[in-house]
Amino acid sequence: MSNEPTRARVVFMVRVPLDRTGAFLEGYEKIRYSVAEGVPGHLLDQVCRSDDDPEQWLITSEWETLAAFEAWESSPDHRELVRPLAQCITERRSLRFLIHKETRRRTPATSPT
Repeated sequence: MSNEPTRARVVFMVRVPLDRTGAFLEGYEKIRYSVAEGVPGHLLDQVCRSDDDPEQWLITSEWETLAAFEAWESSPDHRELVRPLAQCITERRSLRFLIHKETRRRTPATSPT
């Protein structure tokens, strides 16, 4: 395996009771650009709601390295920033992955001839 830094994807599966959905989304809205524009190593994130279970949510984020995510997650700033979200969550599961390969739609300039 290469010594090059490897991008990482972090996945949180969370449960938010229906009566807390508004507060959860409001909390996410308040922090999303603080994280996207101010946390070193953060590349993007998404918040997704299950089509089958409206209390089941998926939050994914992509990072330059797993170490960048871990540094942010262990910081006091992180705990304070995500507190409004955390107060809405009744169950939480976290998974961390190193991105091995990525496939995107080919554009005419990148299609093989």
